[in-house]
Amino acid sequence: MNLPPYYFRIKENGAAVFRVDAETRQRRLEMEQIASVNVANGTVRAQGGRDLTDADRAAIDAWLAERRATLAKREAETVQRTIEALNLTAQWAQARGSDDEVEAATDALLLAMHDLRSVLVRKRADRLAGRSDTE
Repeated sequence: MNLPPYYFRIKENGAAVFRVDAETRQRRLEMEQIASVNVANGTVRAQGGRDLTDADRAAIDAWLAERRATLAKREAETVQRTIEALNLTAQWAQARGSDDEVEAATDALLLAMHDLRSVLVRKRADRLAGRSDTE
């Protein structure tokens, strides 16, 4: 069995990092939690008062970079799915939705679309004026 030296248990905001040991006397797999990682701010906290080795830190940094890339890709895909969903919703409202079904969804859809439009218009205005969110 050729297992990786580390296992990352994904959590809502990051991961718990485990060192994998498959070479025990009893031939049992052992996983020892060595750290906790926060994807949003990059914080790595060692667990149990231990010091992380350079190999530990390199593996965590590589996982963090890969995880951030995965999440960014998913976010971009979500935007594209949202555009498709808006198009499909428009088609549904026009062609298949009953008057009662369309009425039941109208207020929530209009509020969500107004909110989205406001954000997009403000962001575009800021870009055209040369401003950014960090200013």
